[in-house]
Amino acid sequence: MAGLVLRFATVSDQDIAWCLVRHGSVSPVSLGWVPLSLCCVLLGVAAGFWFLGAYPMSTFISLEIAVVGIAFAMYVRHATDGEKISLQGSRLVVERETAGRRERAEFDRRWVRVEPKTGDRSLITLSARGRSVEVGRFVRPELRAALASEIRMALRAA
Repeated sequence: MAGLVLRFATVSDQDIAWCLVRHGSVSPVSLGWVPLSLCCVLLGVAAGFWFLGAYPMSTFISLEIAVVGIAFAMYVRHATDGEKISLQGSRLVVERETAGRRERAEFDRRWVRVEPKTGDRSLITLSARGRSVEVGRFVRPELRAALASEIRMALRAA
């Protein structure tokens, strides 16, 4: 693997790994302060209306707080989505996480075929001996062909 130039991968000892993750501008922990502070402000507004005698407003504000909480929960559920492709000796291991559900597929590197699903900008299909898995959801479509050729090159060089 000496002399192998890889754009997307990390090389350590004899292993090569591609970590493809969703890149958000704010982490879920940092973003947690936004709905929390919004809920505090809304609770203050609800308390103000309550003291003024407009009791039905607290129902609407409670509904708004619930909607903000649900939206944040949906964001956090997918914030850790990602794919990890690693070439470990004679094995190509693909691990995908979607909404907290993990999938793992292992292939013998000698039999792996790397190809776009339908065209240059489609997802990358890794297949061997009747099993296949699609990767590349977190790579821009115009870079998927480069990622596929890098995986092919690493499989040949390993």
